[in-house]
Order: sequence, then C-alpha cells, then structure tokens
Amino acid sequence: MKQILVVGGGLIGVRHLEAVKAHPECSLVGLADPNMSLEIDGPRFASMSEVDCAVDGVIIATPTHLHAAHGMEAAARGWPMLIEKPVAGNLEQARELAKVLQDRKIASLVGHHRRYHRVVQQLKSCLASGQIGDVVTVQVIWAMRKPDTYFQGNWRTQDGSPVMINLVHDIDILRFAIGEIVQTTALRGRSQRGAARVETGVIALGFETGAVGTLAFSDVTPSPWGFEAGTGENPNIGATHQDMMWITGTKGALSFPSMTLWQGEDWGQAATKISASAEKNVKAPLDAQLDHFVRVIDGAEPMIDVADATKTLEVAVRLEAELAGQSGVSSV
Repeated sequence: MKQILVVGGGLIGVRHLEAVKAHPECSLVGLADPNMSLEIDGPRFASMSEVDCAVDGVIIATPTHLHAAHGMEAAARGWPMLIEKPVAGNLEQARELAKVLQDRKIASLVGHHRRYHRVVQQLKSCLASGQIGDVVTVQVIWAMRKPDTYFQGNWRTQDGSPVMINLVHDIDILRFAIGEIVQTTALRGRSQRGAARVETGVIALGFETGAVGTLAFSDVTPSPWGFEAGTGENPNIGATHQDMMWITGTKGALSFPSMTLWQGEDWGQAATKISASAEKNVKAPLDAQLDHFVRVIDGAEPMIDVADATKTLEVAVRLEAELAGQSGVSSV
C-alpha cells in the first residue's frame, strides 16, 4: 500500500482525495491545507511541515502559483510527487523545480490527465504507426460560450484568457501525439464582452517534425467543437460528440475524437473511409492517472514529468504574451 498525502482541499484536491481512498493500492495519509475547517474522512494537517508520518507520494493540488513552492518542500523531504497542471505559475519556477528534481533524482508526474484518455493514447499510437503516413497538417477548434457568471467577482475578470485555462490542454495533446512545437504565431480577435482579457484568437503552429497546424479558439461562441464537448469529459459542459481535430498525412487523414480514418493515393480517386472505432475509457482518466502515479513511485517512466510539462507551459506562456500584446482585430 502506498501512503499518499494530498495537499490542497479545493475542488480538484477533493477529487484526488476520493480517488486515493478508493484505490486498492493506496492509503490516505491525510489532507494538508491551511483551512482547518475543511472536514474529511481522514487526518488533517495545516501544512506539509506538520506531517510526521511515512509518505510514499504526495499529490499537490494547490493554486497554480503555489505549485513550485510546494513541490520544492516535498522534494526537500524526498517525496515523489504528482502536481496538478499547469506545473507552475511561471517558467522560472517550473525550470527551477525541474532541476531540483533531476539533481535529487525524485520522481514526478504532472496532472495533464487528458493523456490518460484511451482515445488520446489511440491517437498517438495511430500517428506513430504511420496509418496516415507522415503528419502534414493539423487543425484544432476550441469554441464555447462561457457564462458571464464565470468571470464575475473573481480573478478571471482580468486574467481569464482561454490560453492558460483551456488551450494549455490542447497544446499538451498536440505535443504528446505529434511532436514538439517549435514555432508559433498568434492573432487576437476583437473582444465581444468588452473585456481587456483575450477571448478569441487563431494560432499558427510549427512542429519539429515539419508538420504545421492551426488552433482557433473562443470562449464567447456556443459551438459543438472542443475537447470537452467532443469527448463528454466535463459534466458541466454539454456533450456533442463532434470532432474538433483534423489531421492530414502523406497517406491519409483522420478526425478526432471519433478516430474516423481516411486513406487514399491522389486526387484522381476519392479517399476511402476505413472502418475504425474510438477506444473508450476503462476508468476515469483521473483514476488511471493515480494508477500510473503508483507505478511512478516504484520507478516507472512518468507519462509527463515536471521537465516535460515545462515545455507545454513554455508554449502556452509564449502565446499568452503574444496575444496580450495585441489590441485585437480592427477594420482597416
């Protein structure tokens, strides 16, 4: 049994608590959170420093700006860690934490849980096996209308750009399935809510493999296209089960998440639709992630560690800065 400590008692922290308690190979050490009024079925600590019992691994589910500090504290105690995403509040913190973990040989995993969707792993396997040849282009759409209340009376009023909240997930999937993103160009759209924050934009991407792509996004338009809508991942977002990613290659093409596959030769003959079906999750991605964390504690290769997650953060931070520096599209 792995003795697991959860740090942070917010919404995601509570989900981790429940997952640990339900896992047959885990035992909950307790919850560390300064709000001692939070009641759980288990021991409570105000901070990690109060924990005086054996810990095999720690799950850090605190606010993003605290991730690095809490990761450093856990590293000082030699604890393998699962850190929620984004991995840190800024690149400097992420890189510093990655170096400390590497120097001390402490295992880490970062909660980019979408990598644990069976259909995402199927996508990566399909591309790696060459079923559509070499990837040439990829197009992604994430377009939803967030309710006005989502932005009222909180930090999102000024800093609620979809880039760090939503697109960081799509960026990570693209890195996971296609390869490293080495070039970006972004164009910001006009604000519809009269807000200073970024709402809409289009991003051009260049991959290390030579593939290129686009990512169009908006949080002001109701549409059927987006990872959450396509997969039904989030119960708070209506599921449409429509594709939101289209990939072309030298031998064919596919759309995701339906995993509809097309193959062909040239334009003289119509591409042929190949019978295929999307793999379904055997268990919730968060639970599959905990399964993997248990193995990482025992020395298995992490799906995505702090150093790897820093690369995802780097792309997202660069795009955020580029979009924030624009005033939005205006008529000429």
